[in-house]
Amino acid sequence: MRKRGLVFFCLLLLISLCANLYAQEPASKNFAYFGLEPEIVTNYLGASARKLGYVRVSIELMLEDADYLSVAEHHAPLLRATAIEILGRQREDRVKSLTGREDIRRACLETMRKLMKIETGSYMIKDVIFTKYLYFG
Repeated sequence: MRKRGLVFFCLLLLISLCANLYAQEPASKNFAYFGLEPEIVTNYLGASARKLGYVRVSIELMLEDADYLSVAEHHAPLLRATAIEILGRQREDRVKSLTGREDIRRACLETMRKLMKIETGSYMIKDVIFTKYLYFG
């Protein structure tokens, strides 16, 4: 009888501990967003050497923590220049296709993260979001 009581007590203790673990909310991230202002307007390579198009993009950076807002603001010129450089190297077919646009976004994300790691010691950028993406040409 004592054995059953001990097993029953251990089961209740285990259930109680498991319930407490599941009841606790996971630590929420304190993400923040920083917009690269003003919008980026730059040329891209057209179908021929004589033809250039242009793209107009609004970019929001999703930062891993709100504490990085001032750091992102300080490095905004570098981040803008990076986006302009990446967009300016693209060919027309990549700019105009959905998969190409996603590749460009990922290239911006990877390059900006590497630069921030070098400059600040932290990757700090969780994601790059194109909130407006218009092209002509």
